[in-house]
Amino acid sequence: MRLRDFFAGTGVDLNLPGDSRNEVLNALLALLPLDERSRTVLARTLRRRENLGSTGIGRGIAIPHCRSLVVSRLHLAYGRHVAGVDFRAIDNRPAHHFFLIVAPPLEVSGRYLPVLGRVAQFAKEADVPAGLAALNSVAEFFDLLDRKRV
Repeated sequence: MRLRDFFAGTGVDLNLPGDSRNEVLNALLALLPLDERSRTVLARTLRRRENLGSTGIGRGIAIPHCRSLVVSRLHLAYGRHVAGVDFRAIDNRPAHHFFLIVAPPLEVSGRYLPVLGRVAQFAKEADVPAGLAALNSVAEFFDLLDRKRV
């Protein structure tokens, strides 16, 4: 299983817009191949999830994630916000790198937790935040994933 297999064609944005947590979540959802109604439902679900506890894992990285009936398969998106956004991360620092994971409530393949784990493991590597900050293109993003074998 490779993370790149879960990204849609437009699932990466290296200049993510938004000045707040909710705006960033909406911008991430816009990267997914979903209709507006589905994005609205997912935005509400993600906000609820964030209210339970931030998905900002520190070192400038957040992994917002949820399950919802509005998707039929697992989707993954990545966005970089150069200025950073307060995401109530555990280290109280702004988040710059966002990995969005959405999946249906029940998956026959059972990939939701393994994908979440792989993203978290990738994010914990010492050189990853700097590598993500240095990206100049979407191709470089996928090259980074390939070099890290995730």
